[in-house]
Amino acid sequence: MSGAVITAIIAVVVIALLIVAALALRPRMRSRKLRDRFGPEYDRTVQNAQNRRAAEEELAEREKRHQQLQLRDLSEDERQRYTAQWTQVQEQFIDDPARALDAADRLLVNVMADRGYPTESYRQQVADLSVEHARPLEQYRTAHDIAGRAGRGEASTEDMRSAIVHYRTLFVDLLNGRHAQHTAHNK
Repeated sequence: MSGAVITAIIAVVVIALLIVAALALRPRMRSRKLRDRFGPEYDRTVQNAQNRRAAEEELAEREKRHQQLQLRDLSEDERQRYTAQWTQVQEQFIDDPARALDAADRLLVNVMADRGYPTESYRQQVADLSVEHARPLEQYRTAHDIAGRAGRGEASTEDMRSAIVHYRTLFVDLLNGRHAQHTAHNK
């Protein structure tokens, strides 16, 4: 065999090995990308799914749905108006914690709607928010759970105070225009 033929064979073998290695690493790269994107929501979804692949498919579907949403940042006037409303919620807490908690939940839903998130159901809200607001999502879940217990008269004032603090975390995240930051970061 000539040196050119041997060189060609070696080149083909090396290229084939690189393709095999890339295909083998692809699932890991996808997992890492999803883990980086979703943070703690990735682990939660994997834990609740049948297997890692099913969880990653669910998260990928969330991303696809999220890309179809017509999200927007709030104007400065809207941000100021919502901030004033949040202050009223906190002031209301002193006199009526349960009503303040309900008002906080409604205010968050209004902010989500104004940002372009569908608000048809809590479960869908969580799924849609998880793509760009995964970090405060567990706090939102906790606050929502406490609000439900408060509605049944099963939450203490301290529980409700904690829920208000948890709601505020997502409120601030939504108000600060994460969508614009995320979009600019990924361009």
